[in-house]
Amino acid sequence: MTATVPGLTAPRRPRTPAVAEAVIGSGLRVIAVRKPAVPLAEIRLRIPFASARSTHPARAALLAESLLAGTDVLERAGIAAAVQSLGADLHVSVDAERLLVSGNTLAGSLRPLLDLLASVLVGAAYPRGEVATERDRLVERLSIARSRPGVIAAEALSRRMWGSHPYALDLPQPDAVASVTPAALRTLHTERVRPAGATLVVVGDVSATKVIDLVAAALDDWRGAEAEASLPVLPHPAPGPTLVIDRPGSVQSSIRFGGPAVPRADADYPALQLANLIFGGYFSSRWTENLREDKGYTYGPHSRIEHYRLGSALLFDIDVATEVTAPAMLETRYELGRIASLPVTAAEVDAVRQYAIGTLALSTATQAGLAGTLTALAVFGLGVEWIAEHPRRLARVGVDEVSAAAARFFAPAQLVEVIVGDAATITEPLRALGGVTGAA
Repeated sequence: MTATVPGLTAPRRPRTPAVAEAVIGSGLRVIAVRKPAVPLAEIRLRIPFASARSTHPARAALLAESLLAGTDVLERAGIAAAVQSLGADLHVSVDAERLLVSGNTLAGSLRPLLDLLASVLVGAAYPRGEVATERDRLVERLSIARSRPGVIAAEALSRRMWGSHPYALDLPQPDAVASVTPAALRTLHTERVRPAGATLVVVGDVSATKVIDLVAAALDDWRGAEAEASLPVLPHPAPGPTLVIDRPGSVQSSIRFGGPAVPRADADYPALQLANLIFGGYFSSRWTENLREDKGYTYGPHSRIEHYRLGSALLFDIDVATEVTAPAMLETRYELGRIASLPVTAAEVDAVRQYAIGTLALSTATQAGLAGTLTALAVFGLGVEWIAEHPRRLARVGVDEVSAAAARFFAPAQLVEVIVGDAATITEPLRALGGVTGAA
């Protein structure tokens, strides 16, 4: 007897959780969401940091590494012990747009964790010895990262897409980090680590309205007007010949493509999201079927949409053996041209629609996932309403809209291309496919 797989049911309307939002006296925006699945609370503090990265990415990177290294009253060990005593977690990261303090704790310990966070935000001391230790660690990590072909390719792609814009500054140079002093970090902290313009998201087994009061009380001493951040308009990526960056003797090539996209709030975004999934955004995509399953050129190509405050980008990543670099490029351009010029099928749209709806539900099902998603959405003025409505937007998208989005964004002639590999081996075969240029 042959079993019949039941059809997928229509997506359920997600429950809208209790949400409270306010801008407290210091200018900090607080978004609190009650999600009582487990007795925990997740916090995400997003501080705008783009202007800090544009002037000196090394200072921004080392500040993130050293923020929890000590305050005027607590040494690093004291901060670590306080976090541990709460059964909590607290860590810091930075990128081209923001400084992010992330953490979680037992719901009943939210106020003590907020008090500890306040002590760091107000009194971070950047002790000389601790900064020196973090500086050495960061220099070592950067030196290792900058030797990896994928990192080299991603950075080169950013430079080709964004030119001299701050978004093109990914990893700082090790030498620049080595020259940063504790005094420089204290100055940067005073100038940029401010509540006005920042957003704190709290998700967990807590009363949303009470969280607003808790935050206002705990962070009352953290003050400062929003730092001015004058950033240039994000340039439109200009396609050109394939850039080959020589890595002599490399046994594989790291291939990166990039082009413009639309933000989540754009009416065309749902169609673009589905077109991306069909092309290379999940394991059953066309790109994967061709290059992995049929040709065996790679383990897993992947395409994705990245969102920045000033714009969005469609990005493609693939790593292949040196000897199949040109064939992989040929097949990639074939798939790009096919999806850009021929309609997708209804079956493909239905499959990726269910995948997109399901992954959104899974990614926001946990407290940590919802906190992370809301933190990313808040930059664009979006929130839980967008999460609740997006499955219905996806459900309304048809084959024609997805095909139109694919034609608009996936045409290979409008994409920027970068390859890191053994130039002596790969350049001539690539010339047969079109223009090639080498890194200066």
